[in-house]
Amino acid sequence: MAKKSKKQQQPGGTPATVALTTAGVDFTVHSYDHDPAHPSYGEEAAEAMGVSPDRVFKTLVADVDGALTVAVVPVAGQLDLKALASAVGGKRATMADPTLAERTTGYVRGGISPLGQRKKLPTVLDDSASSHPTICVSAGRRGLEVELSPEALAKLTEAVLAPVSRA
Repeated sequence: MAKKSKKQQQPGGTPATVALTTAGVDFTVHSYDHDPAHPSYGEEAAEAMGVSPDRVFKTLVADVDGALTVAVVPVAGQLDLKALASAVGGKRATMADPTLAERTTGYVRGGISPLGQRKKLPTVLDDSASSHPTICVSAGRRGLEVELSPEALAKLTEAVLAPVSRA
């Protein structure tokens, strides 16, 4: 699991890894064999990498008052839609249509990354991320994760930090 830097960019990276490399952010790529039968993409990633589920974050796309919004929450928890709406100054949030989420982000469900999306969406990172030196998020493909500091993720996505997950 090699650390990538701007000078080591590999051809064929995902938009997420290209965005990280371009920004000069330190990150580590973790890959694993994705099992399509596994019931949870995020839990599968945590198990395959041997990382605590509270350090592996899933990327969810929600509709907040008619605007698509990204929520990045630990796979060990669930997205609190009311808290998400509040975090972005909205009134009501629902999960976005999966097809619309895929088309808007440019990624497939189970591989949506908060980085390198086709269309930049408002992003909220659960504030529990700041309790870890590094967290893992999707690198833009099922079976591929990037590990980076929560500060770097928040900066690159211009995320708001807020308590948007619940156990």
